[in-house]
Amino acid sequence: MASETQAGPIHAETAPDAWAVFSRLFLIGAAFVGLAAIIATALLDPYGLRAGPGHPPGPIMDTNQRLSYPQIARGGDFDAAVFGTSTARLLDPTALDAAFDARFANLAVNAATPDEQIRLAQLFLEHRAVKAIVFSLDTTWCAADPPARTANAFPDWLYEPGTPWGVLRQSSLRSLTIAAQTGLARLGLAQPRIRSDGYAVFTPPEALYDPVRARAHIRAGTLDPAAPADRSDAPMPALTQLETLLRRVPAGALKLIALMPVHAAAQGAPGSPIGRREAACKARVADIGAKSDAVVVDFRMPSPVTTQDTNYWDALHYRLPVAARIVADLKTAVSTGADDPAGIYRVLARP
Repeated sequence: MASETQAGPIHAETAPDAWAVFSRLFLIGAAFVGLAAIIATALLDPYGLRAGPGHPPGPIMDTNQRLSYPQIARGGDFDAAVFGTSTARLLDPTALDAAFDARFANLAVNAATPDEQIRLAQLFLEHRAVKAIVFSLDTTWCAADPPARTANAFPDWLYEPGTPWGVLRQSSLRSLTIAAQTGLARLGLAQPRIRSDGYAVFTPPEALYDPVRARAHIRAGTLDPAAPADRSDAPMPALTQLETLLRRVPAGALKLIALMPVHAAAQGAPGSPIGRREAACKARVADIGAKSDAVVVDFRMPSPVTTQDTNYWDALHYRLPVAARIVADLKTAVSTGADDPAGIYRVLARP
């Protein structure tokens, strides 16, 4: 009985001590693992916080363009870029390089708002001497009240000078995963998800093209001629921002604005509320182009390209052969300043 009585207090006194030791070791271990993860992520630099004119971006492993493209805008030896939405993503920088004797990056972002595109363009302009800049416009630029952001979170911290506290802000499970993939890519054990110039083919493989399925998607994207739209004389604040941005482009650089060739079904019918708004938008873009010494090329009209269903995956997204043709047509439009004889595009303004 005496030994049992003595054993009880000993157990009661040592249990809390054991838990305290365990808790301390656990917290120290967790802190060590967390610190190691932060250091590893910082060293692998998955979002290019160290990217700059003399420091090219590393392998692009995150397909979220809003997170991946700021490092391309800051780093690498690019002197030209494309800005826009998914309707410009298939313009291959390699083809643009050859067409305009420049070093292009394609920084068109899926569903990017005008404000997001301008932010990315400002970042690009701040870090290099620009030789050419291409803006691909869609109807969000014509809106009287365009959205500032999409539903996707916009990483404002990646746009701040020097990305202060960026090492801590990029510390997350996603960043750690992308950092690990970046490390594998540096070792040649994984392929980058997006090319270092921002280019990626996001449409299905051409071999899988199904014209029946594509036609159904096109019809699903057909505009209702009676759908309400902003008045033709309503303001277009995003275009005012674009005009301000174009003033920052160095003199002598090519400034090219293109209204992309969405399918005719997704265009406003002439005389409809949407059609009148689009016509007013084109007139405003042409005026901006004339004032800014920019070339404005309009593919957004019924043409042999936009009325042919087999050129499209859906009402907005054309196929790869069309993308190659757009680059060739842009080169011709810039060099001649004339409308296309086949009716594929019109030149609305030129220097």
